[in-house]
Amino acid sequence: MSTIVPPAAPRAAGEPRFDQLRVLLRSPTFVVGVLIVAWWVVCAIAGPWFVPVDPYASDPLNSLMPPDRGHWFGTDQLGRDVFSRVIVGARDILTIAPLATLLGTAAGTALGLVVGYFDGWVDNVVGRAIDAVLALPLVIVALLALAAVGASNFTVIFVIGITFTPITARTVRAAVFAERHLDYVAAAQLRGERAPYIMFAEILPNVLPPIIVEATVRLGYAIFAVATLSFLGFGIQPPSADWGLALSESYTLMAGGAWWTVVFAAGAIATLVVGVNLIADGVQGVLDR
Repeated sequence: MSTIVPPAAPRAAGEPRFDQLRVLLRSPTFVVGVLIVAWWVVCAIAGPWFVPVDPYASDPLNSLMPPDRGHWFGTDQLGRDVFSRVIVGARDILTIAPLATLLGTAAGTALGLVVGYFDGWVDNVVGRAIDAVLALPLVIVALLALAAVGASNFTVIFVIGITFTPITARTVRAAVFAERHLDYVAAAQLRGERAPYIMFAEILPNVLPPIIVEATVRLGYAIFAVATLSFLGFGIQPPSADWGLALSESYTLMAGGAWWTVVFAAGAIATLVVGVNLIADGVQGVLDR
């Protein structure tokens, strides 16, 4: 006698996402990346309250002191405590880089949706313009733009965000091309839905995974871009404790043996970028499953 097996209970719509979240939280790569980034986020938020010395206080009599018990990372050429400045320096870069990434991701997503959905002459015109912009060295474009409008936190956010827009747009455009001829898009068109609704309510949720990965990768590039622009004098301006600015002010001291004025700021940039890239790798690994 055969046994009747009851049908399986329907799976909740949100269950696959919870499964992905569980896998993500079990990923050593992702967890290590989150811990690194979380440390610098805590420094950016609460750093001024737990640093041992005022990061902006000069002490010329104790300039260029090597690391010791009083100054864990030594002092710079103005006698400022390097440890305190590294901790507080996380604030500017973790404000500007995420905002620039958000701007570039939002603008690039909207542009990529339009180009990918309409195709035809829209893709020919806008797509060729995107390819032309991407052919230019983005750092040079950013430097020229900042030289023209002047350096400030707002202009750095705007310029980096705009330079990231065509890169994100190209990624989203490719993802939309893979979706625009599927049945659910045709069904929405037959219902008489307008193009903006189809793009943002129907297609966008289905192309979010590559957008999330792209945004995470762009964040790492944005951190490097902010540090590079500050190093070249076009980014965050003194008296900020920004890491790129610290490298610009101190890199010539390496020849005199004052390695600590450069190594710790450079290490902060490196660890933050590594943390962001580990998160990106973890997210991509889960979304590609």
